[in-house]
Amino acid sequence: MSWLPWLVLAGLLTFATRLSFIALLGRVEAPPLLRRALRLVPPAVLSAIVVPELLLRGGRIDPTLGNHRLLAGLVAVGVALWTRNVLATIAAGMVALWLLQAVFT
Repeated sequence: MSWLPWLVLAGLLTFATRLSFIALLGRVEAPPLLRRALRLVPPAVLSAIVVPELLLRGGRIDPTLGNHRLLAGLVAVGVALWTRNVLATIAAGMVALWLLQAVFT
């Protein structure tokens, strides 16, 4: 049980860090440049997670038609641009991936 104090400390530090931003941003007006920069964080993080999953296959970049994930991702992008609906985008991407894998694997 020697890890329990460390776990509690880590939890408290995480809570304090998050609470400090909530308390600080509730009282202080953030500069416009910071607000614009913070709006770009979610798309940047999502791109950093998704793009490698779509492009990498077997540790190498694979932009070919044999890359089912990339093709399903392109279908999802098309649906996202067309419908602007998150659930439709996820559903279309998953159905496209399942169909591609079922037909070509």
